[in-house]
Amino acid sequence: MALAHPVAVSKHRQPLPLRVGTRASPLALWQTRDFLDRVTHFCPVLRDAKAFEEHAISTSGDQIQDRKLADIGGKGLFAKEIHEALLDGRVDFAVHSLKDLETEMPPGIVLACTLKREDARDCLLPGPALPACDPADPLAALPPGAVIGTSSVRRQSQLLHLRPDLRLVMFRGNVATRMRKLAEGEAAATLLALAGLRRLGLEPAGSVALDPELMVPAAGQGIVGVTVRADNTELHELLAAIEDPEARAVSAAERALLAALDGSCRTPIGGHARLLPDGRLRLTGLVARTDGSFLLKRSEEASAKDAVRLGAELGSALRRDSPADLFA
Repeated sequence: MALAHPVAVSKHRQPLPLRVGTRASPLALWQTRDFLDRVTHFCPVLRDAKAFEEHAISTSGDQIQDRKLADIGGKGLFAKEIHEALLDGRVDFAVHSLKDLETEMPPGIVLACTLKREDARDCLLPGPALPACDPADPLAALPPGAVIGTSSVRRQSQLLHLRPDLRLVMFRGNVATRMRKLAEGEAAATLLALAGLRRLGLEPAGSVALDPELMVPAAGQGIVGVTVRADNTELHELLAAIEDPEARAVSAAERALLAALDGSCRTPIGGHARLLPDGRLRLTGLVARTDGSFLLKRSEEASAKDAVRLGAELGSALRRDSPADLFA
């Protein structure tokens, strides 16, 4: 990956150590340490072992595990306390799963860079009582009335649209917790982001990645985003130097789609963009009812430089052609 601003990197004057904020989950810590490896690779002055301080922050989303996110304030609860630490100067920048970030950042905070995307697909994990899934027809392994564990309204709506016989139960917790619940028989199967499984080395045998046209992923899934204070221009320039151009384009389209839809955490919304071989950007967007009784999915293409416009226009079209109560 080419450096966007090699001069800014080489003349880095930011006081050390740099304090990095992150959630305290194993996946968040893995993502943060991977990000720091990338930074030190491109900025030799930061290769000193004491160049960084890791600040693991417990967020409201991590603390409250017995209720759905929609009932306690939405996915922004995975970033709220980290934003506060950034704004009051306890950390200098913060590392997030991009899908956990609001589309409109709090005043004084900017998204400085996005890193190369891991696989954006969802993964279906069958429990020990089920056979391995057939990649050609992954839902066929689920018997009628099977119990599926997920707390995601996006996943729930798409599953029920395809298989209204399924029964959904809430699965909250980090990756290991949800896999333990599955192993203990609390559900016949569950769905997790393939990116998280791969990063943690936990992709189990018998699981199958779901085509993003079958199960549209969450906007930003598989991408790590880094935030800084808006007035910290030097650190912003440093981070921009390691941004992945493809991640920037696809995330811009997906986040513009979300912003145009402006749905609550109770509204099932999916968004997945990818660069085509000719360099154009293809964006798929989805809105649905939680019970799967309504589902609208469309795809559009545009030049990668028009990513924001593509997302905004597709989001507006989906909103216009959906029942108004979905966004209440």
